[in-house]
Amino acid sequence: MSQTEKRLILGDREIVLVGTAHISQESVEEAKQVIITEHPDCVAIELDDQRLASLKNPDSWKQLDIVKVLKDGKGFLMLANLVLSSFQKRLGADVGVKPGDEMKAAIACAEENGIPTAMVDRPIQTTLRRAWAKNSFWGKCKLLGVLVSSAFETEEVSAEEIENLKNSSEMDSMMNEMAEYLPAVKQVLIDERDQYLASGIWNAAGKKVVAILGAGHLPGVERHLNAYAAATESSDVSEINVIPPAGIGAKVAGLIFPVAIIALLVAGFFTSGAGTSLNMLIQWLLWNGSLAALGTLLAAGHPLAILTGFVGAPIATINPVIGVGLFTGIVQATFVKPKIKDMESLNDDVTSVKGFYRNRILRTLLVFFLSSIGGMIGNFIAVPNLIASLH
Repeated sequence: MSQTEKRLILGDREIVLVGTAHISQESVEEAKQVIITEHPDCVAIELDDQRLASLKNPDSWKQLDIVKVLKDGKGFLMLANLVLSSFQKRLGADVGVKPGDEMKAAIACAEENGIPTAMVDRPIQTTLRRAWAKNSFWGKCKLLGVLVSSAFETEEVSAEEIENLKNSSEMDSMMNEMAEYLPAVKQVLIDERDQYLASGIWNAAGKKVVAILGAGHLPGVERHLNAYAAATESSDVSEINVIPPAGIGAKVAGLIFPVAIIALLVAGFFTSGAGTSLNMLIQWLLWNGSLAALGTLLAAGHPLAILTGFVGAPIATINPVIGVGLFTGIVQATFVKPKIKDMESLNDDVTSVKGFYRNRILRTLLVFFLSSIGGMIGNFIAVPNLIASLH
């Protein structure tokens, strides 16, 4: 048995954990070989039903309605999902493997041998929403920074380096770095999913189960499975399968800018008169609107989307439930309508900067993202300036 496999005897059950690198040809072959050799009662796969459907139907993007995505408040989630997928796809390009190929191979092998499969991962939307919700404001900023840098990362990774990702020392080092830089993200992406995956594997049918999962999850999943077998831990994961409601801190943070701006304008009126208050209002409108418009411009947005960014940013600030990116994104998608070819090339275009600007779907998401960031920066600059205007 290789170092990327763990055989657990838990009472009258046998569970074989197979750790993979998601863009490794060696992992593709290993997943198939273990299933054939072990011939288990069930094969557990590190996928959820939505990702399984995407793997089986790579053309599902053709039914995408980008306006609906934005209206449903899923713009950031979709962008994050695409960036993460593109990062994996770029890493696998040089070794001729697509992300998830080992999972597809395991499913196909199980089906060929008449073995049932179980998708045991948590829905990706739940994971991303929990990662976002559990982060502090500073954590959210760092997370956005990581996503942006990943989107434009051009460093090539060799096949040997990819295989090394399965080694415990390499994986431990990566996990320690993530825990130090983004502890809340590490908790959601790794620790919670270790627990969720272990629960799915534990509840899979049969006395003998083979589980195909990322190598980074092996230690955590093994620990939870042993705890389930010893009855020192419950396999109920309902608590980590929900989106946590916004805390008081998050709700207060959403009101800080509108309350601060209105308070400063009122203070300007009572301390220095209507003229000062009007000048402060214009100053805020210019900072907030101009930087939202600039973000839209940097995304090569339609002129009307740029104008919408300028006009819509102050409205979005006063009503924090609505982001300026919703306004700019919908206008962009309306006047620069995505075409069928944009749907067809989405997965390829997401791997390059040029692709983001060429593809109308990706450019709409870029307009959404950069206008939102621009408006936020505008508020950060405007508030100190308004305070200075009172003196």
